[in-house]
Amino acid sequence: MELQEIKGIGAKSLEVLNKLNIFTIDDLLTYYPYRYNIYNPIDLENASEMDVVTINVTIETTPKISYIRRNFNRLSFKALSHHLLINVVIFNRAYLYKNLDVGKNICLIGKYNKQKNTFVASELKLYWLLEPKIEPVYHTIKGVKKNQIIKYIENAIHLKEDIMDYIPLEYQKKYHFLSKADAIAILHNPKDFQSLKLAKLRSIYEEFFVFMLKINYLKNKNEHIIGIKKEYDQEKLDAFLASLPFELTTDQVKAVNECLTDLKSSKRMNRLIEGDVGSGKTIVAIIAMVANSFSGYQSALMAPTEILANQHYETLCKLVENFPIHIALLTGNLKKTKRQEILEKLKEGTIDILIGTHALISDDVTFKNLGLVITDEQHRFGVNQRGNLQNKGMLPDTIYMSATPIPRTYALTIYQDMDTSLIKTKPMGRKEIKTYVKKESELKSVLQSILEEIKLGHQIYVVAPAIMENEERNVHDVNNLKLSFDKAFNYKVKSEVLHGKINAREKEEIIKRFKTGETKILIATIVIEVGVDIKNATTMVIFNAEMFGLATLHQLRGRVGRNDLESTCFLISNYDIERLKVLEKSNDGFYISEQDFLMRKEGDLFGTRQSGDMVFKMADLRRDFKILLQTKEDSKCFLNDYRNLEKKYETLLSCVKNID
Repeated sequence: MELQEIKGIGAKSLEVLNKLNIFTIDDLLTYYPYRYNIYNPIDLENASEMDVVTINVTIETTPKISYIRRNFNRLSFKALSHHLLINVVIFNRAYLYKNLDVGKNICLIGKYNKQKNTFVASELKLYWLLEPKIEPVYHTIKGVKKNQIIKYIENAIHLKEDIMDYIPLEYQKKYHFLSKADAIAILHNPKDFQSLKLAKLRSIYEEFFVFMLKINYLKNKNEHIIGIKKEYDQEKLDAFLASLPFELTTDQVKAVNECLTDLKSSKRMNRLIEGDVGSGKTIVAIIAMVANSFSGYQSALMAPTEILANQHYETLCKLVENFPIHIALLTGNLKKTKRQEILEKLKEGTIDILIGTHALISDDVTFKNLGLVITDEQHRFGVNQRGNLQNKGMLPDTIYMSATPIPRTYALTIYQDMDTSLIKTKPMGRKEIKTYVKKESELKSVLQSILEEIKLGHQIYVVAPAIMENEERNVHDVNNLKLSFDKAFNYKVKSEVLHGKINAREKEEIIKRFKTGETKILIATIVIEVGVDIKNATTMVIFNAEMFGLATLHQLRGRVGRNDLESTCFLISNYDIERLKVLEKSNDGFYISEQDFLMRKEGDLFGTRQSGDMVFKMADLRRDFKILLQTKEDSKCFLNDYRNLEKKYETLLSCVKNID
């Protein structure tokens, strides 16, 4: 059954649902609430002024509407809560006026100020709540309301005859799991806490089971694959290594040797290069690609953004300019004629190294003899995307790079199908980045520091969590920050804005002006987290730092300190100070990732949700790690017997084999 067959889903709503990554009925059914509101009516005499509480009241006076400013109104009235007459205030709900008659019973959610005898409501329901209620809360966008999503899901549950269950029957029985259909129904409409807990447990197990099944399948497969034994010209490689304008660190040398050993082996390489920000992973990958070229094979390097792809292309071109290695850059921004020229040369074999974005996995990209595939920031790509690139060659060696250090315990589980090279030491000359947590009230001193750096000829990054102003979120946005910085420096310091909605060509021009020093302050979203390498940038200022994970803040901080200059990072926040101070104490990404796991309420592995195989809808790696370990063992047992499995598991196995 198709999504548009669900009652109420027309062409317009289908388009909106697609923007929420809902393309199938299964996507709709597993579009879980991101949190639940718990409503439990209480007596106001038992309320704390710090707590959000739920109360039932009866309206005693006709509500009044006050218009404070444009798009901001205040609705107020008196109400009786048990025997207590209180003042009620709720903002931006003027449209409810016609429903609020004297004598009507309603439910309010908000905070009570005993001194002022005023209840400031954040929500209002047009009925009394007689017993505790658990209400799901969904992420929505313009064009679809929460109630519509709930209705679509209800209709899908009733109409879908067979909801695919990915947990084998033996494990369903072993752990006394709810059925998939029952669990989904409860998650979207929970009646009590116990059933919600059981439904969550079942969904978490299923997500982890499928994930670990893929990991174990890949591990088993890779152990038996015979790869291409590369015989590269050692003299040429030695000459290239001698030409490098810097000395490799001990960790880089070790990682290079591990990669070269893999290339020379008949076993197919499947290696993760994990290193801290600025530790020099890229040069290890470049040396591997150069060695691969000297053995007569082509290489492909896939980056998640055009900015990063361009960065790698420019770096590689400089390093191999005196060697007979032909490099090309393939991104979605290329003109048709240039793209066609690259594709023809690639097919002929005259291009040795191809660097690009996900454009590399397009069907029309054909290699003559692909021998090495490298994926940078590998967690940003799904298993299928990485597999599509590998399938363009006959069993090519593979290297994955990640600048997001994760605790060893987790790495051993989620990357168990790969060999791992760790790079901890940083290149000679790099200084520790000094980090300071500052409150909004201390901005003046930060601006003074920025001005001093600009006078020295240095450049500044400024990061904000939003592109445009949003009253509901009440956070800094790049557009308003640009106005503020221009005003603060009397319009004499050139600043520019960079974010994900700017087209690729314009992004390239903005980065170019920043590189040349024409632009002094780059005000951006986290689009600069990877790939922007400006040696002259010495200061990073991050607004609303509390909204980011420590790992993400550490990545952003790594945009400065890429030289021998003193560099500084300012974290601007009035909240979550204790957690942010971890970055004041340490520049070690591995230590920071451990602290992130310990301190964050949500165990989002990479700080911000990314597209790829590491995004779970219900499961949380940190919180649910014991369940992950159990699914690791269960999936191993399942795979050991999969050849003898009944036909009913064909769908599950095909979902695993899709990553071939």
